[in-house]
Amino acid sequence: MEHNTSSPPLLFCLKSLLLTSLCIPKMETTDKTIAEQVAGRLSNLTLAQQVINPTPMQQQVTNPTPMQQVIKPTPIQQAINPTPMQQVLNPEFTNKFNQVPLQQLIKRDRGMMTLSDDNMMVKQIHETHAPDGREFNVRPLFQLVEDILNRATLTVDPLTSAQTRIETYEERIDQSSFIALLEALSFTIDRISCEIAYKSFSGGDAHATTLSIFNLVSNYSWDAKLALTLSAFAVNYGEFWLLAQIYPTNQLAKSMAILKQLPAILENSGPLRPRFDALNNLIKAMMDVTRCIIEFKELPPKYISQDVPALAKGLTHIPTAVYWAIRSVVACATQIATLSSMGHEHWMSATTEAWELSTLAHKINSILDLLKKQLSLCYQYIDDRIQIETFQMLQNLFESIHIDNMRILRALICPKDDALPLLEGSTKRRVNIDVLRRKNVLLLISGLSISQDELSILEQIYNESRVSGNRMENQYEIVWIPVVDPSVVWTDAMQNRFETLQTTMTWYSVYTPKLIEKAVIRFIKEIWHFRNKPILVVLDPQGKVVSPNAIHMMWIWGSTAFPFTSLREEALWREETWRLELLVDGIDPTILNWVKEGRFIYLYGGTDIEWIRKFTTTAKTVASAARIPLELVYVGNSNKREQVRKCTTAITVEKLSYCWQDLAMVWFFWTRLESMMFSKIQLGMTVDVDPMLREIKKLISYDKEGGWAVLSKGSFVFVNGHSSTVLPTFVQYNSWKDDVPPKGFEIACMDYHNKVHIDSKPCCRFVFPSDFGKFPDNLKCPECLRIMEKYLTFGCCHEENAINAPY
Repeated sequence: MEHNTSSPPLLFCLKSLLLTSLCIPKMETTDKTIAEQVAGRLSNLTLAQQVINPTPMQQQVTNPTPMQQVIKPTPIQQAINPTPMQQVLNPEFTNKFNQVPLQQLIKRDRGMMTLSDDNMMVKQIHETHAPDGREFNVRPLFQLVEDILNRATLTVDPLTSAQTRIETYEERIDQSSFIALLEALSFTIDRISCEIAYKSFSGGDAHATTLSIFNLVSNYSWDAKLALTLSAFAVNYGEFWLLAQIYPTNQLAKSMAILKQLPAILENSGPLRPRFDALNNLIKAMMDVTRCIIEFKELPPKYISQDVPALAKGLTHIPTAVYWAIRSVVACATQIATLSSMGHEHWMSATTEAWELSTLAHKINSILDLLKKQLSLCYQYIDDRIQIETFQMLQNLFESIHIDNMRILRALICPKDDALPLLEGSTKRRVNIDVLRRKNVLLLISGLSISQDELSILEQIYNESRVSGNRMENQYEIVWIPVVDPSVVWTDAMQNRFETLQTTMTWYSVYTPKLIEKAVIRFIKEIWHFRNKPILVVLDPQGKVVSPNAIHMMWIWGSTAFPFTSLREEALWREETWRLELLVDGIDPTILNWVKEGRFIYLYGGTDIEWIRKFTTTAKTVASAARIPLELVYVGNSNKREQVRKCTTAITVEKLSYCWQDLAMVWFFWTRLESMMFSKIQLGMTVDVDPMLREIKKLISYDKEGGWAVLSKGSFVFVNGHSSTVLPTFVQYNSWKDDVPPKGFEIACMDYHNKVHIDSKPCCRFVFPSDFGKFPDNLKCPECLRIMEKYLTFGCCHEENAINAPY
């Protein structure tokens, strides 16, 4: 037979691979040096290279011709990579390691999926578990593996896989601290890699292969076993796809890719897509369960121990999870091996093999769901412990003495060491908390439901204090601390609401509510009695709380109440008397001018427009008869905003009296009045010893029971009565008009009103909103001085947006 001197394509590929792998870089051109480097290159060739292109010594033993290598390979060649010619000449090709057809590698595993006894399996893997205390940080190794598998598990389309980019491993971890760890683990990883590669080609039982890997890593913890096995798999799997990505531009990679049939695999990516999709899904499941197991290992023992039920139950599932993850590694490695060792006929069965991989992925994901559930419970347990610790730390911190307020403010506002936790109101730029060092700080604490009325009045008071030059009253800063229920999911609507409120504020505010920890919120609610209505906690320059809630002082006296201490509050009350200026100070200068002129001024309220018409008409008639200068002022109702708006419109159209068109003034009037009551209650005052508190409570109670009127001459208030007594007093003017000349109008009116009041005492009622802070234990009736009964009341005034959003 004529000898064909042209090399077959396969031999040409082998020749190219060998020549490329033996390329010698620039060096000294001595015969000895060249010989040494060539010998070094030859000694570093892999087993597969030496089998495919034997050394001279191997040729002396076997000396096969090129054609013999194809038709009659060595047993080792048969085990590593049967040639297509062998598959054609001998379809039932077997090898000396396992007399099972290679096409049945995956089919053998199907019985294991259904017949394996989990209890027996767990017992077997526990028998291999013999940790000797060798511990290492698994996270860096896993991150490296994750980087490899993420880049390798992208797509079977080389055009898109070459263009896809993932965050680099170097961006996540410092490699320099990782070198020593790799040196210590490389031998174990190589042993596992060889074991997986050998069993993948030899067709060993998947369960037995998995147990053999467990024996190799018996001395390591469960998370380390899995990380080491994944590392070994990543070496082979990453090499496979590295060739797929670079072989078009690298001759060495091209030759190796041809040997692994990569071009043919990629050309047939359509039929193989189900298998690769299933392979990717399984690898993702393996990574997810590994990540979860590592998180279990990283749980801080300071806050959780293994006797905690959530952790104890999770740990019982980890050995099973590790087993199925390692078994999945074996299945994935077998899939890659069959791709490069079997022909197109086997590729056509990709759908069946994909089903096998999907079954494993389902198994792992089921275990992962159990682990995630227990891990979530563990995190909740840890978070609760941390919050308890933080809460106790806050309590201790506020009980200690400090040289400035920085520790206190950092604990409240930026425990996570945010460099710029505050937003400055006027410039809207982020600033460091040091801008508050050794200043009096007023913490405005509220939810996102704080009203625009509250903000506008507070802004007016704050801006006036800024204008007052170097007065002591302006030596404070306000910081808004938004309190949001941590259990409520933060939505775009909440973010928009927060940003809208923050934009309107001229003082400092916390940059984001996420900076406020749950323990801080608990402290604010339990210690400072915050519910939902805004409070103003005052800290002195050393961070000491000088007032748990100065909002009442701010509404009553504004910045004049500085430094907002209880002593200052008591001093201000000692200067006050029951007079008209107390009710309208800072609201309407027109009324204050009438007071100076000594006019008769009637403040009245309610939402019954018919009563309003009768009262104003009768009051004007009596004033005309008594020849007194009278001014009537409608101040609305404390909570029926829309009804007040309608009454205001009717009063203006019918010219019944003077009224406030801006409903914010109505709100402020009632807010100041309620603040007066709460301020005195906080100071321990009672109606039986404090006449001013008695009159304030009467007026607030009358507002809840219908119409009312406060009658004054200048500053002097001579009648504070309910609609049921004031209107009859004017209607019956003829009964007391003869007392006007000797007593004066105000005294005659007061005496007759007192008689009417004795005959018809209206009920007294006080309503505290559910979001009110600290409720008084009991209240005395301002009329009869008895202890009032308590009721739980639900009410609705049919106002638009009466009920705030859940946030």
